Amino acid sequence: MSRTEGFQERNERTFAEVCKLGERAARQALDQAGIRPRDIGTLITFHATGLAIPGLDVHLVNALGLPSTVQRIPMTQLACAGGAHALGLAAALVRPGHHVLVAGAEALSTVYQHTDATLPAMIYKMLFGDGGAAAVVSAEPLRQPGLFIEDTWTYLHTDEGRDTVHYYKLRADSTGYHFDSTRDAIKAVSKVLPLLPWGEERWEPDFAVIHPGSPKILDLVVEAGACSEKALRHSRTSLEEDGNTGGPAVLRILDRTHDDPPPEGAQGLLFGVGPGFSAAAARTHWAASV
Repeated sequence: MSRTEGFQERNERTFAEVCKLGERAARQALDQAGIRPRDIGTLITFHATGLAIPGLDVHLVNALGLPSTVQRIPMTQLACAGGAHALGLAAALVRPGHHVLVAGAEALSTVYQHTDATLPAMIYKMLFGDGGAAAVVSAEPLRQPGLFIEDTWTYLHTDEGRDTVHYYKLRADSTGYHFDSTRDAIKAVSKVLPLLPWGEERWEPDFAVIHPGSPKILDLVVEAGACSEKALRHSRTSLEEDGNTGGPAVLRILDRTHDDPPPEGAQGLLFGVGPGFSAAAARTHWAASV
């Protein structure tokens, strides 16, 4: 006898996993940065799986002992663009003495639907992985060397007035979550990349932190001249070993960059795309703490 798991049961399990993954990542990020929870001024959280009110932000305030007055910015609609978008937002909000904690998690395995045999669903079952990630963004040097964000950029692709909502979206029914994607999403990546605001400067990054949505997306980044294949090595490895973990994937690639860093002062590109069809990017360089 078999039983189909209902949406409510699946959703509760999903959100519990999101909280567990996000909390673990946030604790490690604070410890590695040498920042006490009470010194966090802003908390930015992101997840697309696990519908809950209150959300991951409230869970982390309680679990980590963050200040009750911390500025909370919870985001639940960014999906794969979550990590890049949140880091860019953190860079805009950070100031001396005001550290920003960015934390995100996805339990994407819970969106797998055995009854959904559409091509996008089958592709996602091969690509998706669960993961949580976090980072501390500060105006002062931290304990570890890290990414210095120089300039940020966000973009919502409208395709000359056409509705782009259907390109890549999340829907829910009685069985749970479903991610739907069309070929227009891949085409949109090629249309967005040439619009990056740093192309006219003949700037070529030495390293890249590119969201590994799929092998094809990474191929398109190189084809558009946004970075070299060599600069994509951490994104390629992350996709191969971890899969596409949604928004946290960008922070996982950043973690790999910490483990195997570029030279001091190397120029870097941060980039991610997601539903909408949206994109977020940053021009960066690698800096050592002092």
